[in-house]
Amino acid sequence: MVSLPNIPHLQQYGTTKQLIVDGKPFLMLGAELQNSSLSSAEYMSEVWPKMVTTNINTVLGAVTWEMIEPEEGRFDFEELDKVVLGAREHGIHLILLWFGSWKNGRSTYAPAWVKTNPERFPRAELRKAGGVLQIADVLTLFSEENLQADITAFQKLLAHIKTIDQGHNTVLMVQVENEPGLLFDSRDGSDLANAAFARTVPSELVEFFDKDYDGLHADLKKNLGHFAGAKQQSGNWESIFGKSAQTDELFMAYHYATYINKVAAAGKASYPLPLYTNVWQNYAADDSDNDFPVVVGGGGKPGDYPSGGGTSNVLDIWLRFAPSLDFIAPDIYLNDYASSCAKYRHKDNPLFIPEQRRDEYGARRIWSAYGSFQALCASPFGIDTLEPESNPYTKHYALLKDVGAIVLEAQRSPESVTGFFFDELPTAWKKGDRDPAKPIVRTFGEWTLTISRCFVFGKPGAGYGMVVHRGGGRFLLIGRGFQVEGAKPGSKFSGILRFEEKSVADRETGALRTGRVLGGDETRSGQFAMMPGEDPDYGGFPIAVTIPARTGVAQVEFYAL
Repeated sequence: MVSLPNIPHLQQYGTTKQLIVDGKPFLMLGAELQNSSLSSAEYMSEVWPKMVTTNINTVLGAVTWEMIEPEEGRFDFEELDKVVLGAREHGIHLILLWFGSWKNGRSTYAPAWVKTNPERFPRAELRKAGGVLQIADVLTLFSEENLQADITAFQKLLAHIKTIDQGHNTVLMVQVENEPGLLFDSRDGSDLANAAFARTVPSELVEFFDKDYDGLHADLKKNLGHFAGAKQQSGNWESIFGKSAQTDELFMAYHYATYINKVAAAGKASYPLPLYTNVWQNYAADDSDNDFPVVVGGGGKPGDYPSGGGTSNVLDIWLRFAPSLDFIAPDIYLNDYASSCAKYRHKDNPLFIPEQRRDEYGARRIWSAYGSFQALCASPFGIDTLEPESNPYTKHYALLKDVGAIVLEAQRSPESVTGFFFDELPTAWKKGDRDPAKPIVRTFGEWTLTISRCFVFGKPGAGYGMVVHRGGGRFLLIGRGFQVEGAKPGSKFSGILRFEEKSVADRETGALRTGRVLGGDETRSGQFAMMPGEDPDYGGFPIAVTIPARTGVAQVEFYAL
């Protein structure tokens, strides 16, 4: 179904997509609430002002199945209506998270009339040692009753959103389920699941792997060695893909994708908002970014993390067999940030990060998401239990709020922009030690830029931002704590022609006004354009040669001889 022009929708621009709200591209500065926050309009009345002060324009919050359908067929949207009205009154948009059949791999938000009737609404079963089966707190995805009950509730939810919000566009999109997949086993061991596992693999999946093999994600190909070698075109799951936990995961991924696609399609038939589902990633992969024990975030085997969810090693299955979802969205906590962003831009899947770290470490990384990977949104989790004054996103979103129109324009030409971050140096770091963050080298037209941590006489601080090419040797610099050097290969000399501090004169258009004309110490005597941090460390040097950050926006023009 095609979205109507006055309904929030995604619009294609080359290899990327942007959210269109009220007829214009919209940059979401998002944040997700704690799980239970949106269940109370009274509680949220205290939260909305904090969201405004934090410069958040889009809040993600849960709407649960048990909340809206406490008795079968009786729907109660009274609290949700109050919440939507509260957001609207504060000028904040919403992304609703449907906690239906599954939340974090479990079915804890199903209503009581579902939970207490396992004969009608059967559960998944976990295969334990000695052939023992354990009933899980998880609705099996192989039950038509489970599917139809979820469809009915989700369809009612979307129809109600249309009734109360069409024309207002407070609600921008809806997440379908939350981090689906099976925990504690690589596949469901119930009778319904076993019967499906013994049946012939759907021909559409085999044909997809065969015809699109070269374009599949490298992480998926690692699990298809048996298939690629045998090239068997018909048979059950183990005969085609081999006997392994990875085969179990392929099986679960296909069925989760088709189940959730049916739920999403039913919702879109009622109100065609953008829909997506999110992913609990494999935190023990080779791109892990943590020193935490594996048990903290899930391990490296299917079932340690939710087996069948849209991890990169089954992402192609989700993209192909859940077409009613507009994108698949990774939650990024303990994986390498840039690597995760790149994985989920596979086949031009729009990048949307519904959950990430809410500390400064996480906040710096959003510049990479928005600048280098054309993110629709990069949202910290648990935002309502932080105060705006101590919330690191307050300052980052303040700057992005100012330059939003510029960022959106740059995203439509991805070759013109790069985003980046530099983390804090180790506590024991001293002058002369190696900087673990390598300089970033990017080529824009005839110019090669080197972006590095901003110079100070003392200990360099963290940095973040993006660089936007504005034609020729002109570049817009946004952010703090970095410096840029320009070189034109083949020339005898490259230098700074002009360097100007800028501020945003019009947020709607991105028009800029010029403040100070920068030179001298602010360029290290013409070596590079410096975007200093907020509190430069002079390291005991008696001359204040590095000025603190002010607007966080500047334009430099390089020239060459």
